[in-house]
Amino acid sequence: MDISAQAVKELREKTGAGVMDCKRALQESGGNMEKAMDILKEKGMTKHAKLAGREARQGLIESYIHTGGRIGALVEVNCETDFVARTEEFRTLAREIAMQVASMNPATVGALDHSEGGDEVLLNQEYIRDARKTIRDLIKETIGKVGENIQVSRFQRFEVGMSGVGEGDNSEAEA
Repeated sequence: MDISAQAVKELREKTGAGVMDCKRALQESGGNMEKAMDILKEKGMTKHAKLAGREARQGLIESYIHTGGRIGALVEVNCETDFVARTEEFRTLAREIAMQVASMNPATVGALDHSEGGDEVLLNQEYIRDARKTIRDLIKETIGKVGENIQVSRFQRFEVGMSGVGEGDNSEAEA
């Protein structure tokens, strides 16, 4: 099947995947954009599985302070190289996770490769901007885009008048 450059461009803009990956997904899906997005998502998860054992010792610490300055969060998100840590995709992911922590007050990070616990686990929580996704899904999508292992190492949530609330540490659990 012949796939138009416009369709490839549209899929690439929606997913952030590479040109050839988009073209292959569109060919495999018979030109169906939704199916192609699902195929790329699946491949992103496959990429996650391949990258899961690799060390993630670079990254950044991101902050989010909610309007009014009464709630805030710090998160440490790690990747494999400082090059990826400086990308817009990675920085956006870290910012979204900090916002999630401030908003939803998780107790622990959790493991990327399997679901455990309930809503108190950050990676199990519904993403505040899209209830169809979890934070785990959001991280896996970014792994698919940047091609490196990503993990949330730890977070701290602060709320005026509260102490010792919302401490999450994942130094033992690796993605």
